[in-house]
Amino acid sequence: MKNLRKKAKNVKLFVMDVDGVLTDGKIIYDSEGREIKQFHVHDGLGIKLLRNVGIKTAIITSRDSFPVEKRARELKIDFLYQGIKDKLTILDKIREKLFLGYEEILYIGDDLVDLPVLKKVGFPISVPSAPDVVKRICIYITEKNGGEGAVREAAELILKLRDEFDEAIEEYTK
Repeated sequence: MKNLRKKAKNVKLFVMDVDGVLTDGKIIYDSEGREIKQFHVHDGLGIKLLRNVGIKTAIITSRDSFPVEKRARELKIDFLYQGIKDKLTILDKIREKLFLGYEEILYIGDDLVDLPVLKKVGFPISVPSAPDVVKRICIYITEKNGGEGAVREAAELILKLRDEFDEAIEEYTK
């Protein structure tokens, strides 16, 4: 736990995949061929709590989706990159823009495309449904599944390890 606390105190950027992390990983199309995504409201509040203590947020996803763009705007995500096959290159762009080292980045992902990033960052997290090869390199596996509050769980974990949870929720406890 001491090692996790030290790593959490370094986190300045919280980066998320979408399918399988912010959603349950299902891809649904309506009768017009439009993509439908379902997001968990708890994840959204978790992202807001991170912002409350100054942690930047980013989404890097390999698919392009209007619902993701809309949700990212609603949540005031600092960086949104869609249709990305090489997530590490994009992470490096964000990292350079914010003058961060890899040890200052948390990434939560769930599949093979996330491996290069998970191997580099200081705080790699995954979800229970991830392949074993992904889970083995992560320092934390959420109890909640993707699309069911996994991002909120990861956000609260970081905030509690940093002793910033009370500060993050202060507006709700007055």
